[in-house]
Amino acid sequence: MAERTVADLVVERLRAWRVPRVFGYPGEAIAPVVEALDASGGDPAFVPARHEETASYMATGHAKFTGGIGVCLATQGPSAVQLLNGLYDAKLDSKPVVAIVGEDVSGPLGAAHQEIGLSRLFADACNQFVRYGRVPEGVPALLDQAFRTAAATRSPVCVVLPRQLQEATVADLQSHAAGVLSATPGEPLARVLPHDVDLDAAAQLLANGQRTAILVGQGGRGAAGEIVALADRLGAGVAASLLGKPVLDERLPFHVGVLGEVGTPAAAELMGGCDTLLLVGTNDPWTDYFPMPGQARTVQIDIDGRRIGTRYPVDVPLVGDAQETLRALLTRVPDRPNARWRETVEGSVDRWRAERADRAAAPAEPVNPQLVLHELSARVPRRGAVAVDVGSVIYWYARHLELPPGVSAQLCGTLGSVGCALPYAVAAKLAAPDQPVIALLGDGAMQLNGLAELITVAHHWREWRDPRLVVLVLNNRDQSGMGGGRAPSDPGRRRPDVPYAGWARLLGLHGVRVDRPELVGAAWDEALAADRPCVLEAVVDPAVRLAPPEPAFADLREVFAEGDAARRVRDRMLAAGVAVEVDDLV
Repeated sequence: MAERTVADLVVERLRAWRVPRVFGYPGEAIAPVVEALDASGGDPAFVPARHEETASYMATGHAKFTGGIGVCLATQGPSAVQLLNGLYDAKLDSKPVVAIVGEDVSGPLGAAHQEIGLSRLFADACNQFVRYGRVPEGVPALLDQAFRTAAATRSPVCVVLPRQLQEATVADLQSHAAGVLSATPGEPLARVLPHDVDLDAAAQLLANGQRTAILVGQGGRGAAGEIVALADRLGAGVAASLLGKPVLDERLPFHVGVLGEVGTPAAAELMGGCDTLLLVGTNDPWTDYFPMPGQARTVQIDIDGRRIGTRYPVDVPLVGDAQETLRALLTRVPDRPNARWRETVEGSVDRWRAERADRAAAPAEPVNPQLVLHELSARVPRRGAVAVDVGSVIYWYARHLELPPGVSAQLCGTLGSVGCALPYAVAAKLAAPDQPVIALLGDGAMQLNGLAELITVAHHWREWRDPRLVVLVLNNRDQSGMGGGRAPSDPGRRRPDVPYAGWARLLGLHGVRVDRPELVGAAWDEALAADRPCVLEAVVDPAVRLAPPEPAFADLREVFAEGDAARRVRDRMLAAGVAVEVDDLV
């Protein structure tokens, strides 16, 4: 019988925390743990990525799509460095990830091959917890502390395990033995509710508002019913942050869409006309699109009190779980909707939807990228997941893709790092192999790591009950990476034209290439009906303008004050169809 090692203890602890899979890139310094995972019978499974960076994105994507804790592993030196992008993504978007890093340094420190000070390397990305394993008896408790910290702080953590420690043999550990720390996996997080006095103050503020706007972020996930009920009670309009886009049904007549540079004119108008603002689980960075300072009284709900008031002045802070806090507010806020304000908001939404259709129908050479997302919007499966990369595709996703209720969508929202979508999609598909997944990315992201990670897709897809994983590649051949409305005149800025759909076919997957606008809908139908994963390559026009909406009353933001400036705000609001008195603004 083989002796039990610390690597076996690691696998046992991962199983105790119900980790379904570990994403990583194998190497000598972490080989004992990888071998123990291979011998575990798939509980947990080891999923090798083509690169350490994509392994860390997969772990973060797992955390984002499942609400669980993602786990990735790598070795020391350059392998450890490559984990940082995905770990920073987890940190900035507040997702729990555990990185397990192997170290194999022999001889004096300071000159070893591939030696990097791992504690210092991960000190910022994993600032809540970076620890070394030292003795076999302490490894179970060390891992328990790592998982508990990741869950409690919603952040990435790092555990470094020297190879010699991984290979060390261990006897049965007794909790009362010297040097053995006992711990319990899976301890639930606490229920957090604001104090009654703060809930009462927030309810009074909201009840006194005449033109209420609600901005929903990713922290509002699971509270859609409560948000809609409160919006109806107040006659409010609702906007979403980019990360909060999947929270509510975007087909609601008072949902103005995403706020910010990638967002809609209707969302900018909502913020420009409101006098009361409720922020629900959002840390949206597009502060230029928020109401002008002094314009709106504000309530903010967030589970993390450190984020209260960081984006906009807050009158009543509510630290608590979004769903339960909103339920408590609903028992306190009277049912007095402002019908005139709601009609104004819905009129703004109608104008934007007509404009959106016109934008998608505009001619382009050869295909308008907005049309590609517009055609998908009518075909999104009623369940499943969408993974979105960074670049111009975010603009088209934010404005043109209406997500059905229950469809999860994730992106590298705060870090904004290219190359996340396909690793996210792999993680989402492995977590729910019976549901379709769609990845949206540009040709730059596809060349960065997508071509390689299609190999991972080709390796796993036969295990999936529903084989559909559609990878949309917007091929605009623009080296600048963002499009922006100007076709590259310098051939050197043209990205090499890779046959993305052809590469998929070489791997045994399906591939569709479309370069005619009238065939875009049929191309989506073919991709979504394929009996295996599919790359849909759309050859699109880089000259299509991104056209960010102008913040409402942008020219007044530096001079907003009493008197003439307030009257100018009133005139602009009246021109936009918002009835308001000067006294409301000063």
